[in-house]
Order: sequence, then structure tokens, then C-alpha cells
Amino acid sequence: MVKHIISTRDLERDAIDTLLDKAITISKKWPDNRPLQGKILGLLFFEPSTRTRMSFESAMLRLGGTCLNLGGPEVSSVSKGETLADTIRVVNGYVDALVLRHPRIGAAQMACEFSRVPVINGGDGSGQHPSQTLIDLFTIRESMPLDDIQVGMIGDLNYGRTTHSLAYALAKYEATIHTVTPDGLGFPRSVIDNLADMNLQIIQHQTIEEIVDELDVLYVTRIQRERFPDVASYLHVASGYRIFPELFDNVTKNLIILHPLPRLDEIDPGVDSLPYAKYFRQSDNGIPVRMAMLTDVLG
Repeated sequence: MVKHIISTRDLERDAIDTLLDKAITISKKWPDNRPLQGKILGLLFFEPSTRTRMSFESAMLRLGGTCLNLGGPEVSSVSKGETLADTIRVVNGYVDALVLRHPRIGAAQMACEFSRVPVINGGDGSGQHPSQTLIDLFTIRESMPLDDIQVGMIGDLNYGRTTHSLAYALAKYEATIHTVTPDGLGFPRSVIDNLADMNLQIIQHQTIEEIVDELDVLYVTRIQRERFPDVASYLHVASGYRIFPELFDNVTKNLIILHPLPRLDEIDPGVDSLPYAKYFRQSDNGIPVRMAMLTDVLG
């Protein structure tokens, strides 16, 4: 049976823990037996990417495999009108697994219907980003156990697939989520309802100052400029959702600050030197986590 990784909603807690355990083992000692030698990973990215694309490629190369990159849609048959289903069918003949990033929610799930090889969702619109969530959990677990933690999420939670994906995973660890968002950019109603069914508690706050001193994790996301009618409107909203070093004067000593990146100006550069800032460590962790995912789906 072909194994896909499409959504954190589909992953049981035991499966998540197994992947994280494997990633920890890999991070301590890179595999020296090149377990995926002779395997080929297809990278199908229909949206821009730096960390996801390059870290999957790096992970595959470290495991002894190779990669085939579709390139931008403008240089493939997509520009001629080829459907995603046909692209999946064709590329299946060239590779042993696929990583797909697509602007449409549900694209990765649909790809599974036409793929004979494993599909890993590298981000589908504002839907899911399971590999990023595993990296987030891995980075949190480096500092604290995952159970019963207090997680603050600030920024755009409506369109942010990383926050949707992470929230579903945190529900499996009985976390509490505290949100600070502009009007209209909180979790979509469908996500709120699903999380309620999973007994995840979400507490809304007007400002980050109300809650930051009680948090174990602060997850910062960018407010997307493209969602606003003009630059002035964006700046008016975004200025109220920036974090500065002085915000962390009285926080708990074990607090960590995460960000899926890229960032714009939502984190003041002065925060980078604080011991709480783990977002570049988080980015580095993409290699062992994605190595664990690749060895899992490719056996």
C-alpha cells in the first residue's frame, strides 16, 4: 500500500511521535548507509519556496537519493494547459516519491488519487503543511515535552496553512492555543469547529501583552500584504502585531519563539539575539525531519 503524508489531521499521535523519534536519531548521527541510494524524489512546486524545496532536496541527497525538479509552471507543460492529474500521472513514471506544493486547497489529496508513488504535501493553499508542523513539533520537543503546553499564535491565522496544520497536531497533545489576530484573520470557522471536535481549547486575546508571560511557545506568522487593498491599510494593521525585545522581559525561562519563515517586519531584529528565538534553529531542523519523512514513505 502506498503511504502518503497529506495532513496532520490524518496522522495519529503515535505516528507523529515515531517520526519525531526517527528525526532525533538522524539529527544525532547522519545515516552512513545511504538508505535511499537509487531512489528519485520528484519536486513539484507550483508556488515559490526556499526552505521546503531546498531542505527536501538536501534531505534526499543526504540519504543517497537524487531529485528531479519540475521547475516553475511556466517552463513545464502546465503552461500548455496540462492538468495537475496528468502531470502527476506522467511524473509517476520518472520518480519514486513526490513532494507537491500547490496554491489550491486539496491539491495534494487529489494528487493521491492519481499517484502510484508516495505523495508528501509541501503546502496546499491555505490548507495544510504537515512537514512544517513536524519541524515545529521537533523544535518544541528539543526544549520541552509536547503535552499540555500553552501556545500563542499571532498574525494571520486565516490564510496561514502552517498554523492550521500545527493546531490539528497540538490537539493530539492536549495543548491550549491563545490567538492574537487582526479582525477577519483568525482561524476559519471550519478549522475552529474541527478543533472543537478534537477538544482543543482556543482562547482569543486582544494583544500579545495579555498572555505572553504565560506562554511556553509563541508562534509568529506574517500578515500577508496581498490580503489588503493598499499598503497603508496593511501597515496600519501590521504595526500592531510586531514583537520587540522588551516584550520578553518577564516571560518564563523556557519560552521559545517560532516562525515558519519567511518573515517581513513582524519580528524586530533585536529579538534574534534573545535566547528564546528558535526560528533559525527551526529552519535547520527541516533536514532531519524531512529525512525521517522520506525514509518513512520510501521504506
